[in-house]
Amino acid sequence: MKATLMYAAGDVRIEDVPDSVITEPTDAVVRITASCICGSDLHPYGSMRSDQVPAHMGHEFIGIVEDIGSAVTSVSKGDLVVAPFAFSDGTCQFCRAGLQTSCEHGGFWDGLPGEGGQAEAIRVPLADGTLFPLPVAADSELIPSLLTISDVFGTGYHAAVRGGVHEGSTVTVIGDGAVGLLAVLSAKRLGAEQIILMGRHQARTDLGREFGATDVVSARGEEGIEAVRDLTGGFGTHVVLEAVGHMPAYEQAFGVVRAGGTISRVGVPQYEDAPVGFASIFGGNITLTGGPAPSRAYMEELLPPILDGSIEPGKVFDATTDLDGVPDGYRDMADRTSLKVMVTP
Repeated sequence: MKATLMYAAGDVRIEDVPDSVITEPTDAVVRITASCICGSDLHPYGSMRSDQVPAHMGHEFIGIVEDIGSAVTSVSKGDLVVAPFAFSDGTCQFCRAGLQTSCEHGGFWDGLPGEGGQAEAIRVPLADGTLFPLPVAADSELIPSLLTISDVFGTGYHAAVRGGVHEGSTVTVIGDGAVGLLAVLSAKRLGAEQIILMGRHQARTDLGREFGATDVVSARGEEGIEAVRDLTGGFGTHVVLEAVGHMPAYEQAFGVVRAGGTISRVGVPQYEDAPVGFASIFGGNITLTGGPAPSRAYMEELLPPILDGSIEPGKVFDATTDLDGVPDGYRDMADRTSLKVMVTP
């Protein structure tokens, strides 16, 4: 079967690899009908060392169950399913608490040797706890939006939930990538009164306005911080949703948060040490939260408004390619000429 492998920074290839097969009774094999390139995939694309593999790529996918292990009971052959970006058993203490990304027996796709979502098929461990059946056909016009609950919509929603967004909240969203835009959508659905989107790409910030942003700030650094404070009477916002993961974004976050407010980080941190002292978050009694989204926990909640057409998170996909076009898709996303690329057979 074909799969996407990354050999080094900027070196993405489509190669023939061994077919995915059942190895454990709890496994399923899924034939992938839709997947995508994630903004977090661009981190290794920009910095991966040649001694780090090659790595199988992709962690967001929808597909049809082709085979199941003898212990699998929640899905059957022929089911259309979506998978979150972490696999989990659904039964451990963390899964029961809705924190599947900390599952005692689970893990992330990039830690599963020989498997990845940007491929023709994939072996899914712990299928009962991981796979979520979809009540549509594989060619449904809803597929782009349903694919977002695998990661980017779940992550944007997680940012807003962990940040405590509620009716009347004022919110700043840092980052106009797919996660940031869907954090805007999530904050709007949770009742935020003012949503300030910090982003510099007009096509993206226009979509952010469509999703619910009331204001857009294109400036960065101190100028951007001052602009947000001007929009909030000098105080900053109750909640800041940081969807980038780089230090300048974190510095903007504590620059625009209101005293007593909350910073919720879901951009994968590309740094180890974040300021937490008096001048950053301690002095203002700021709460710092966030983390990898347990997307599986949110799927049942996010599914109905997609099915009834009241939201369309799939608008974050502005390009579609087949597997052979994935290397170009990485380049286009890295160059910011594409927001998010969907991959279909």
